[in-house]
Amino acid sequence: MSLPSLPASGAPGYPSGRGFGLRAIALTYLAVMLLIPLAVILADGLSEGLSGLWYQVSLPQARHALLLTLWTSAVMTAINMVMGTLTAYVLVRYEFPGKNLLNSLVDLPLAIPTLVTGVMLVVLYGPQGALGGWLESQLNFPVIFAPPGIILALLFITFPFMVRAVQPVLAGLDRTQEDAATTLGASAWTIFRRITLPPLALPIATGALLSFARAIGEFGAIVIVAGNIPMYSQTAAVYVLGEVESENRLGASAVSVVMLAIALAIILLVDWMQRRSKQVRA
Repeated sequence: MSLPSLPASGAPGYPSGRGFGLRAIALTYLAVMLLIPLAVILADGLSEGLSGLWYQVSLPQARHALLLTLWTSAVMTAINMVMGTLTAYVLVRYEFPGKNLLNSLVDLPLAIPTLVTGVMLVVLYGPQGALGGWLESQLNFPVIFAPPGIILALLFITFPFMVRAVQPVLAGLDRTQEDAATTLGASAWTIFRRITLPPLALPIATGALLSFARAIGEFGAIVIVAGNIPMYSQTAAVYVLGEVESENRLGASAVSVVMLAIALAIILLVDWMQRRSKQVRA
């Protein structure tokens, strides 16, 4: 005896009231937690119009903080694209002792407070540390309280985004073409460049963009390693805190709007790339 099938959503007999209630709860939660705060900060940043926003973000200290944030995030992203892809390749294609532990440790930066990340880097690379002291005294290369410390902190925090974007796609690739190229005498680099890498282009770009977007708003680790030195190591997020403490709410909101706009543009770009990739595959 066959069991009666449930009516489809929207069909006669389907409890449409229940579906409406679920949608209302989800949309209300989304509005309260996301849309309303975004609207409030946007309205506050534009309270004196576009000219007022531009004046606040074009102040020398604000402009330097934004540019420092952008270029350190860009350098971090470039390094992450190479090393994150390399790490994903090693985790997928090679077997070695401790592989499962290493695979688990990749996600550790997502689990620990970013302030702890800053403290770890200060202990390792600070002027009082053996490595940091040697770099500063012998090579005149300060790490902590300088831009290199910002890049290191961002690399640590965003590393999982790159690896986890590439790893599942790499694991799912059909290796038939690679085996055939090996049989024909192609070198390992040629196989990687011409066969393995092209399908990874979208995951690499997605991981890079998400890493960059995450780096734009990082605060916890940066406030520890950068030292909050205006016009030298003060990033946009730390600048916003300083403006709040100085009771310049408009300045804080204006820079926040710029950071939000950059992050939103990146997220929309990632979404567009993923939808276009699905359309091409279809």
